[in-house]
Amino acid sequence: MTNFTMVRGFLLMGFSSTRELQVLHAMLFLLIYLVALMGNLLIFTLISLDGHLNTPMYFFLKNLSFLDLCLISTTVPKSIANSLSCSHSISFLGCVLQVFLVILCIGSELFLLTAMSYDRYVAICQPLHYEVIMNKGNCLRMAAASWITGGFFGALHSANTFSLPFCGSNEIHQFFCDVSSLLRISCSETHIAIDVTVAIGIILGIFCCISIGISYGHIFSTVLKIPTTEGQSKAFSTCLPHLIVLLVFIATGFMDFLKPPSDSSSVLEMLLPIFYIVVPPTLNPVIYSLRNKDIKISVKKLMSWKYFSEGLIPKSFL
Repeated sequence: MTNFTMVRGFLLMGFSSTRELQVLHAMLFLLIYLVALMGNLLIFTLISLDGHLNTPMYFFLKNLSFLDLCLISTTVPKSIANSLSCSHSISFLGCVLQVFLVILCIGSELFLLTAMSYDRYVAICQPLHYEVIMNKGNCLRMAAASWITGGFFGALHSANTFSLPFCGSNEIHQFFCDVSSLLRISCSETHIAIDVTVAIGIILGIFCCISIGISYGHIFSTVLKIPTTEGQSKAFSTCLPHLIVLLVFIATGFMDFLKPPSDSSSVLEMLLPIFYIVVPPTLNPVIYSLRNKDIKISVKKLMSWKYFSEGLIPKSFL
């Protein structure tokens, strides 16, 4: 009969064992985190304060900013602290919480991005019916479904993963607790419950991808019918950056979850999570505000304190 040692914590081995590279990694991650933190907090604050941004599109963007804040804050600060302190440890409960929150945020963000693509489809392709279709009730239901679905998969993944026995090495060759790395150090060779959960998640993910593809297909078809080049350029400049980051987020996420199991970690396995955990929260604020006239006006109002001096703080969209 095999004896299993009760694991009380894990070691996040990160990108390098060299001290200089650890400090470099910490500084780079700190810079990226501060950019993501300030950008998403700015968007969240602007949409909360400015009554002119009290629309379905900005309601979803506000949810996306909050999700991005949660996603990057769940993993990056711990990685920075470990690199600077030379301590690679994370508690068992901390690891459980990381798995739950990462899956929750990733799942919720995918469904929310699907809702946002549908919102853009209705706005561009069915503008006369926009206010009826994207009313407060429907927006609330779509946002709630995104959060609930993400939370459901987060709970399933964390429960199924940490119900497995762990033995031997407790070293996770990643900068955060991810399911594939935890399965690699598990004593159990079979994990049917996790495989079923992943399969269901992949099916729903494919459904979201198809829905997003259909929405953008109709959007681009409608945009190409716009008679003026200026109108086409404005529509494409709004949709294309969003679509590019969306594709990176989905493609790298699928690659990471679908990659075959391996006994050793590669550089690719270490870098893949960065493209769906670190990059989207950093780039989304830039993409949604760089060429957005409403956001620029709102920033000027915030800088001049007009929200407070003129009493412009609105009621919530919902």
